[in-house]
Amino acid sequence: MTPPEVPAAGNAAKTAEQPPAVSVCLEVLRKRSDFLLVAKGKRQAMPGFVLQARSRDTPENDNLIRVGFTCSKKVGNAVARNRAKRRLRALARDILPTKGLPGWDYVLIGRADVTADRPFVDLQSDLCQALDNIH
Repeated sequence: MTPPEVPAAGNAAKTAEQPPAVSVCLEVLRKRSDFLLVAKGKRQAMPGFVLQARSRDTPENDNLIRVGFTCSKKVGNAVARNRAKRRLRALARDILPTKGLPGWDYVLIGRADVTADRPFVDLQSDLCQALDNIH
């Protein structure tokens, strides 16, 4: 059995040129206190999800858009919640870098039996409309 070969310099250069999987301007909310602050901000209910948004007052990292995702047990079991959150993450990755405003925090909340089953194109139009209504 032979050990695997080291990739050539040409292959390593090709992988370095690929864009990152997650947008550079998006940061994920992880602390409960951040979610609670966003919950005090603006809210827009859409058929596929609920969008909460809040402008940050801190001047640091004003070019960042922060986003959080949540799905309660009403959405379903762990498999259904994870599928809904995966779809919300893909939605945010597609829309927020272009339509979201820097210096804002957004939270996408999944809805029971809708977020996981609604066509993705409809979710995209819902998010664009929700952002237009909030801003």
